Amino acid sequence: MLLCVLTVSDRCSQGLMTDTAGPAVADLLRQHWPDARVAKALVPDKEDEIIARLLEWSSMHASLILTVGGTGLSPRDRTPEATIRVLDRLVPGIAEAMRSLGSEKNKFAWLSRGIAGLRGSTLIVNLPGSKRGAEESLASILPLLNHAIEVAGGGQNHP
Repeated sequence: MLLCVLTVSDRCSQGLMTDTAGPAVADLLRQHWPDARVAKALVPDKEDEIIARLLEWSSMHASLILTVGGTGLSPRDRTPEATIRVLDRLVPGIAEAMRSLGSEKNKFAWLSRGIAGLRGSTLIVNLPGSKRGAEESLASILPLLNHAIEVAGGGQNHP
């Protein structure tokens, strides 16, 4: 199984900051799926670069692609817009669950514009860019991801 983590950050891609959220998300994936291959990449907040990486990994039949960053209200935050351009179908409940569960600890979780959906059988989910936000968001949906990946890959339609 191929799982991918794409950090989207101008400052990290320019070497002005160290990416802590992407590696933390990759570590959580390795804990949850110890036999999976986890690929990581870092791109600036540029839609074309985000799209290129999403297309590359989905063409490699990745089971899951998690983006980290670019989901806020800043003018440079364009990850949801890039993601929507590659999706075949939306899976809105995943993003709704992250915001709902996240808001229990942080009222600003409601401001995340992250989305989730499918490109073919690849599930793509946008996580926030902060380490804490990314970890908490991923933890809130981990129980859903096993089933979602299985069904998207042609498995059973019920738990």
